[in-house]
Amino acid sequence: MSTIPNPMPPTVVVYTQSGWSRFWSWIGWLGFFTVGMILLGQWAMLADYFDTTGGIEEKYVSGPKLSEDKLAVITVSGVILEGEGFVKHQIEKVKADKNVKAIVVRIDSPGGTVSGSDYIYHHLKQLREEKDVPLVVSMGGVAASGGYYVAMAVGDQPDSIFAEPTTTTGSIGVMIPHYDISGLLARLDIKDDSLATHERKLMLSMTRPMSPEDRKIVEGHIQDMFDRFKTVVKQGRPHFANNPADLDKLATGEIFTAPRAVEHKLVDKIGFLEDAIDRALELASLSKDKTRVVRYKRPLALFSPWSVASENRLAAGRSDVATLLDLAAPRAWYLMAGWPAVLSTHRAD
Repeated sequence: MSTIPNPMPPTVVVYTQSGWSRFWSWIGWLGFFTVGMILLGQWAMLADYFDTTGGIEEKYVSGPKLSEDKLAVITVSGVILEGEGFVKHQIEKVKADKNVKAIVVRIDSPGGTVSGSDYIYHHLKQLREEKDVPLVVSMGGVAASGGYYVAMAVGDQPDSIFAEPTTTTGSIGVMIPHYDISGLLARLDIKDDSLATHERKLMLSMTRPMSPEDRKIVEGHIQDMFDRFKTVVKQGRPHFANNPADLDKLATGEIFTAPRAVEHKLVDKIGFLEDAIDRALELASLSKDKTRVVRYKRPLALFSPWSVASENRLAAGRSDVATLLDLAAPRAWYLMAGWPAVLSTHRAD
């Protein structure tokens, strides 16, 4: 009988990594993570380059949370300045979202610059036409002058402008603020010695009286913009297209309460945001139980200790220096107030 030899005991090999090996291993992992962060940063920069929405975020408002069909609420609030900003980013967000089947524009603005108001009006009108979806306006506390101008993006669609019971609207008109401080400067023995290529370059200067000839030129400039305002109103309010004399009686810069605005056919109905949403759903043949209502918020800067402060400052308006420059620049306004940038607490765009 043969004997089976005992198996050899298992051999355990212990590998001890040297200090240099550990060092180069850590260097390799560090390089891996560094390259990864660089690639991630480049991807983020590329995405930001092609992003026309300014990184704004969509927020749920009401309706079924998982519904594909959406009604988007675009917010226009505060004084309108350039136009290219938060409102435009909302428009781009809605334009790119194929699931948006109806739009409500929520306006709470006393107006703003002529160019900024017209810019927002143009892009809202373009959005409505390109997406071929109903657009309804909901007026908040104030939708006057440039705010009313923006509301005309509804076109000739019936029952499409709702004002809350306490809304202030109207103020159809144009102004170019001008302040003559030449008397004060004379009392202080200060003389304006500005140089210009032509005397009319300084015709809106605060440091000298406006001549009758210069005043006539400025009045003609304002009249052109006023005619543009009334043309836009006629496109959004068919009654005035057929009855221009009625519009002439109202286009004095006067403001109106919601009931009077309805009486004068400046708006269609008295109602809140929910009523405007219901009307938009009706026009789009959408079911309230199958449509998600969304709106948008400004983004916060990531990884920044100043992100909240930056957001608040963005909402509050531009810097004091920029505000002073705005006041110094002679520009035309579709605005309810007479001292625009100082009275504004935040900006729409």
